[in-house]
Amino acid sequence: MLEVDIPGFGLVKLRHLVSDFTGTLSVDGKLGPGVKETLNKIAEFLKIHILTADTFGRAKKELEGVFCETHIITGKDHDVQKELYIKKLGAESVVATGNGINDRKMLKAAKIGIAVCLKEGCAKDAYVSSDIIVASALDALELLLNTKRLKATLRF
Repeated sequence: MLEVDIPGFGLVKLRHLVSDFTGTLSVDGKLGPGVKETLNKIAEFLKIHILTADTFGRAKKELEGVFCETHIITGKDHDVQKELYIKKLGAESVVATGNGINDRKMLKAAKIGIAVCLKEGCAKDAYVSSDIIVASALDALELLLNTKRLKATLRF
């Protein structure tokens, strides 16, 4: 668990990291440098869930060796599926990362939603549904390793 008391935002007790894969943790289906190692550091205190449509078909291979659950989303309404997943875990205990329009509802539902803007870009709806916007997967993940950054960004 990760516990952070953020002035004005409140006491945050996180148990889960839920992340999109394509465009959030990866570019063109390939994990960015250092992402695997950083995810495994986070897995020491949060349960990691990857929810992805897997556009490039590489998520499971790229995530080999990462202590996470990987769920390939199929069918319709990916945004609703991701939101329901967050709610099932207990939204107050979830930090979520994403970049696509299909991530908007999970980013909004999570206690902390972090939009990531890589080469694929970040959908406007994901951007406005988030609490924090960052420029890389590592920036997002390192917020969880250095909680003073969370405090600095979310305090009011």
